[in-house]
Amino acid sequence: MKYQEWLINWLNNYIQPSSKQRTYTRYSEIVNQHIIPKLGELELNELTPFTLQCFVTELLNSGNLKTGKGLSPNSVNAIITVMQNSLKTAYALGYMNDYTADKIKRPKTGEKKVECFSSAEQKKMEQYIMGKDKPKLFGVFLCLYTGLRIGELLALEWTDIDFVKGELRVNKTCHDGKNQDGTFGRITDIPKTQSSIRTIPLPKQFMPLLREAKKKSHSIYIVSNGEKPISIRSYQRTFATLQKNLDIPHRGFHSLRHTFATRALECGMDVKTLSEILGHKNPTVTLNRYVHSLMEHKKEMMNKLGKLL
Repeated sequence: MKYQEWLINWLNNYIQPSSKQRTYTRYSEIVNQHIIPKLGELELNELTPFTLQCFVTELLNSGNLKTGKGLSPNSVNAIITVMQNSLKTAYALGYMNDYTADKIKRPKTGEKKVECFSSAEQKKMEQYIMGKDKPKLFGVFLCLYTGLRIGELLALEWTDIDFVKGELRVNKTCHDGKNQDGTFGRITDIPKTQSSIRTIPLPKQFMPLLREAKKKSHSIYIVSNGEKPISIRSYQRTFATLQKNLDIPHRGFHSLRHTFATRALECGMDVKTLSEILGHKNPTVTLNRYVHSLMEHKKEMMNKLGKLL
């Protein structure tokens, strides 16, 4: 059997029925844009470790379909994952004599630098948002005090807020992508992991702001454009414009989440509590990601202790 024939069967019968729509769409793009054009005509048993490794090298050198330059290690690793998963299933079903895709040497990926806003920049954004009658920007303010991901924020409905207990419930997320009918739009789904489903306690000082925002809202969503929901890309542009207007160096929307985590650690929040609020799988993930912030906090505490000498 040729690899391209198996890939289509694998996507339709193993990935689509058991995975989220976003995963199926992403895997389909990888298969059709990268794997089939280069390896699709080969028989399954012709996919030797060296053949696959040469393909990986080609991706790193010239795999970007738009620029002709190399793909990032993260993108290449995503393609390797699709190949390995598809070939492992083919071997389990007896379509291959052996499974050797685990011999692929993956490119090293560096840990992404955690970027956050300074206290002064955060205050500047907060003052601007509270001084403007632009309800759409309230989502930025909310992220600074909850650490929500952008998909979680835009999927958030007013019914997810318990105004009596002062809590926020995260039980869904959204992303931009193709619907099953092929149209492009905003897709709402359950969170990727069980740990992402969580309840976040809100600062009591924040509740009057939420009540006021609810009075002005004309939508079921906390962040909206009038009655309409907002796409991920549109809100990212809104955030970029906000930074430009305030003369703040541009950072991605995810930096709001990093800013919340950094401020929480600076205030003395323990890692386990922060991990649960952020929806991380375990505290180790939080510790590894914010080890620099923790070290800065420890230095500050030690300097304060030193003043007692």
